[in-house]
Amino acid sequence: MTITLLGFSWDASSSYARGAAHGPAVIRSILGSEASSPYSISGVDYRAVISDYDFQSLPETGDAARAAITERAAAALQIGKPLSIGGDHSVTYPILRAMRDAHGPVNILHIDAHTDLYDAFDGDRFSHASPFARAIEDGCVNELIQVGLRSIGPEQRAFGENHGVIMLGADEQDAIPFDRLVDPLYVSIDLDGLDPAFAPGVSHPEPGGLSSREVLAILKKLPASPAGADIVEYNPERDLNQLTAHLAARLIKELAALMA
Repeated sequence: MTITLLGFSWDASSSYARGAAHGPAVIRSILGSEASSPYSISGVDYRAVISDYDFQSLPETGDAARAAITERAAAALQIGKPLSIGGDHSVTYPILRAMRDAHGPVNILHIDAHTDLYDAFDGDRFSHASPFARAIEDGCVNELIQVGLRSIGPEQRAFGENHGVIMLGADEQDAIPFDRLVDPLYVSIDLDGLDPAFAPGVSHPEPGGLSSREVLAILKKLPASPAGADIVEYNPERDLNQLTAHLAARLIKELAALMA
């Protein structure tokens, strides 16, 4: 099984602060640093399972960038599985288009402080606040299970309820229906799903989130090997001592081990 690590340096769809475009390069440098072990908690060496890397630059316009993301994710799916680093969360929708074309509608574990179910945000239907609305409309989603939520407006709640989305707060981990997170499974982790104490390097910090240990425990309970995954919204301009980058690197190691 070939796992391709993709880096999508894109934050033009961010609504509040830029900086996430610089995230992939920083996380990759931490991943390869001697400051941390290359092994997952279960003992898998990420260097043995991630066999390809794709950190090409993206076009400057939104439509072209989304098309390029879909194309690169599709290329990774032709030889194995894509594990992606954002960039803002808007990159997930074009990745899911490639997942749908390869596997059909997928089951998604989405860790986030926000639902990302806006029809449009500031007039942008492809905002980082809208990827899962677009993915649902485009037939990319079978089950969408969101965990860590603590910033839900009435519009997003209504959209989620109308489309059968399971929306859980950070204190509702016991309610995660793991039996629905079956193959084909996709995992999307917005780093602001974690409490800012564990992940300060994000543009939209929301107190009251998940801990690093809780996220790792959730991943450990997944009943299926993910067919793809992403980690998004790392903003190195807001990080403290690269704490969030080290967390992202740990999550890459754990996801790679699960995907392998």
